[in-house]
This record gives sequence, C-alpha cells and structure tokens, in this order.
Amino acid sequence: MKKVLGLVAAIFLIAATAPSAQAVDQGKGYPGFCKDATGVTVVVDFQKLGGTTIVRCNPQTTRGTGLDALKGAGFQIAGVQRWGESFICRVENRPSATENIPIAGREKYRELCVDTPPAQAYWSYWHASNNCAWDYSQWGVKNRDFIPGGFEGWSFSLNATAQSNPVPRVSAVRPGTENVPCVPREEAKPVTNDPGEQQQRPQAGTGQQPGDAPQATEEAAPGEAPVAGPSSGALPPPKPRPSASARPKAQDPSMNVAFTGGENAEDVNAVIERESGASDWAPWAAGGAVLALCVAGFLMARRRKRAQGA
Repeated sequence: MKKVLGLVAAIFLIAATAPSAQAVDQGKGYPGFCKDATGVTVVVDFQKLGGTTIVRCNPQTTRGTGLDALKGAGFQIAGVQRWGESFICRVENRPSATENIPIAGREKYRELCVDTPPAQAYWSYWHASNNCAWDYSQWGVKNRDFIPGGFEGWSFSLNATAQSNPVPRVSAVRPGTENVPCVPREEAKPVTNDPGEQQQRPQAGTGQQPGDAPQATEEAAPGEAPVAGPSSGALPPPKPRPSASARPKAQDPSMNVAFTGGENAEDVNAVIERESGASDWAPWAAGGAVLALCVAGFLMARRRKRAQGA
C-alpha cells in the first residue's frame, strides 16, 4: 500500500510542477535585429495565417545551420513525422492542427505534420546578406549555413507559386546600416538528395564553385530540400532564383510591417491545450481516479481477509 500511495503522490507532484513553455523562448536570443555583424537575424512572417510578424536575433558566433538560427533565436518549431525537423511544419504552433487552411481545391485542409506540407500551404524559407534582397533558399533548413551578420526568413506561402511566394515583409537591413552596400554571398547548391546534407564549402581543385547547379533530376517547384524521387512524398527542390547580379533591389526599411519580438505571444502549450479541449485539471483528475481505485482495492482486500478469518 505504501508503494501505491507513493506512486499517487508522484502523479500529483508532476501535475503540480509541470513546466509551461512560452510561445517564444525568451532564454534564447533577444528581440529585434541583431546589433552587429555577428549572429543572425531571424524574421518570421505569418502572412495570410494572420497574427504578428516576429523579428529576433540569434547571437551565435560559431558556424550554424538555418535550423540553429531559428531555434537559437527562441522560436518553437515542429517538424514532420516522416522527415523530422528537416522540414518545418509549424512555427509558433502555426498552422495549428485545428485550423482550416483554405488551399485551392481543399478548403478545409488541416496540417497534421505527418508528411511534407503541400506546396499550396507551407513555410517558405529565405535568406539574405545584410542590406540585400531576400533570396528563396536553394537549401533545406538543415542543409545550409546561415550568413553571419545576415538574415534568415520564414514566410507562410498560401496558394502561391515558385514565382509568387511571398517575401518576408521586413527588410533584411540592420538599423543604422542602410547606406552600407549589399555584399551578397553566393552559395553552393545541393549536390545530393539527402535532406540532412550539410552545406559544403568549395575546395581547391574540386572544380565546384558556389554557383554550380544541383544534381537534381525532378522538375523544380516550391520546397525546402531536394528529394530522392516522386515516391518520396517530399517537396521537390525550389526553382533557381536570380543570381547576385540580377537580384532585385532590397526592400526599403520604411516599408516594413509592424513586428515584435514575440514577448506578448500566447503560450504555445496553452493554445494547444485550448484547441484540444484539455484541462489543467486533467492530471489531478487522473491522480484522484488512481487514488480512488487504490483505496477501493485496499478496502476490498481487507474485507476478504476478515471474512476468511471469521
């Protein structure tokens, strides 16, 4: 009986001390643009999903991937069951599992994050050097390195094409550097079909240059990473974007939409709890039920023992 009571006590203790994750992890990064040329500024634009646009800095000074940039800035993300975090399915619980996404031909589509999101409704991935125009990433979030002092952008694409994917509505310009010339960094394209492939830097004597084309065989379309073939279920690689010399002019910072650092965003766990219909009382109710069963079993065993001794 003491063991049972100890188990029940543990259940109540867990219920009372379970941590609550914030919508943005304030312990990572800081709100707004990075203050200097170290680290990377991350912009998340919810676009037609509604809600705010968030800008945060990951002050990381070492080499890191796009995934490192996103998580290091404090954003909470979810990958897909099939590919893990190689494909970003949700950012700050959007799109949630309970909201209808009006994609063409499927007006009540809901994103369950089982396989790669459809090309009509997914988080498009962008990057830029400081004071440059946004470029649609030729790499997946685990594939490419972020640009030190540069920008990583996530913009929700709804019913768009490779040519009309919405660019993040916050310019890739650190405040105070508006007159600094754009120095774009050309990147090597993916060379394998592995969504976990890390970006390779050109090596002397290999003949590979930063602008070399990917060895992908599928027709390109919106997506985050190269895939093995049509049967993989992942999005095919994106269409090539203009080269550095043909990039459009960077967006004027005065045209930026309003943004925050996510400080006032609702707790992600609270949103999920509300959408699922769960209650804060659920762990307590479960513990109470276990305790009631234990007491009932104890009393029944005691009565049987008394009856056998009579």
